[in-house]
Amino acid sequence: MKSLFQPRALTQSKPTISQQMLNEASEWAIMHGVAFRRDDNTARHCPFSIAPMTMQRPVFEHLIKVTPLLTKLIDRVSEDHDFLQTQLADVAKADPFFERLLSLHHQVHGSKNQRLTPARKPLLLMRTDYMDDREHGAKVIEFNGIAAGMAPFGQRATELHDFLRLQWPQEFEGFLEHKQSVSADNKGLTQLASSIAQAAQKVAADFAVKFSGGNAQTQTVPTFLMVVQENEDNVYDQHLLEVALQQRGIRTVRRTFEQLSSQLSTGDHQRLILEGIGGIDVVYLRAGYQYADYYSPQRDEAICCEALSQTRLFIEQHHVAVNATFSQQLATSKTVQMLLTIMPAEAYSRWGLTLEEAHLVKSVLAEMKPINTDTINWFNRHPNKQEWVLKNQGEGGGHCVFGKDISAKLNSLTPKEYDAWALMQRLFPHEREVATIAVRDSEQTWVNDLVSEIGLFTAYFDGQPVTALNGYAGYLIRSKPASENEGGIHSGQGILDSLVLVD
Repeated sequence: MKSLFQPRALTQSKPTISQQMLNEASEWAIMHGVAFRRDDNTARHCPFSIAPMTMQRPVFEHLIKVTPLLTKLIDRVSEDHDFLQTQLADVAKADPFFERLLSLHHQVHGSKNQRLTPARKPLLLMRTDYMDDREHGAKVIEFNGIAAGMAPFGQRATELHDFLRLQWPQEFEGFLEHKQSVSADNKGLTQLASSIAQAAQKVAADFAVKFSGGNAQTQTVPTFLMVVQENEDNVYDQHLLEVALQQRGIRTVRRTFEQLSSQLSTGDHQRLILEGIGGIDVVYLRAGYQYADYYSPQRDEAICCEALSQTRLFIEQHHVAVNATFSQQLATSKTVQMLLTIMPAEAYSRWGLTLEEAHLVKSVLAEMKPINTDTINWFNRHPNKQEWVLKNQGEGGGHCVFGKDISAKLNSLTPKEYDAWALMQRLFPHEREVATIAVRDSEQTWVNDLVSEIGLFTAYFDGQPVTALNGYAGYLIRSKPASENEGGIHSGQGILDSLVLVD
């Protein structure tokens, strides 16, 4: 489905919001936890837009319809261990971290001739990121199956803009592209917390009823473990989720892999036990997507990061809901995204999708190409290198190469490294028709070329959707100047944003 917007030239002007409006918006953000932690344990608010982006309602409704189908597909691919081990073997040879993940996957699930049945229950909390391309419509940028956070910030950004619309109606309307637009409902925090709570309650009930002789009175408070990075700054987004879980009767604890390496043990019936806490029902990884998360300077290891990655393996060998499993992390990789893009729609029947569902999925997948000698030769002759982006298997920002830099990077790769990379059609979303204000560190900056990325959250537990909308669970909008390649909220020029719809 194509976007109905076209970009137009904008005239730069001076910021117009008052200091009072700026102060109140910044204070609202801090007061509601839309913040990063500083090294001295104080907080700074996340950068945000003063007004939302606009999308045609049919485009958004199409994404809400197709994204749960993508999640259904990824969920089933993640449990197709023959497919993952066969198709990702070459990538493992090209990328050391991927090699470790696939090795751990083998330890959990065995090989094709001797499959193992793991005790863990898959909880797929996924964020699918899109850009609404000017020509081709909304297309997937990437799947995020591990550390797919910021649903709390997504909901809070919507609430922030609702606050500004109420308190500063004239000023707020001045930044809207369409005066009759309607805020798109966003319950990302609420829905994600509800999904996790359902999984926690189900696992806790398993031990209370199935494993305790049918005596439901032995059930303890369901417990949620968040695996975090040491001294990270993005703790408030995490704490917002924890508070929402606590309000649903879920106990929450936080640990690093280093802490868990000496605190986990096995209870009766493969119960995962955390020292000083007891049984764990859900493990949610906000770490584990990069080698650094498994590195401990105190450990002298013959194989880098083996001990802490074995801690993650230990978790998956227990009866506990896990996000993300090794399988989910592999299934949401750039290589699997490329394989699903290249294969015909009919091939999706392997994972139970109808042809109609497969074509819906295909409608949002941008063209991708594997890296080989033919692709490199083709790209070096390509007249417009700005139409492509080169990606490796890394998660988060800083893993993409753009434009003319792609040829230099491709020519520097050895054949052994080819399978760790892929070319993808570059997406060019429409620039916002009305310039807006970006607020960073309580200071305002005029932006007249803002473009946006929308991430849709979905939740599946043990193969089934766990929200009323077939697994859909809210959204996250991040915007950036069109001239910037890196749009991360942490490391790039990205700002939090929200969404309004027009018919």
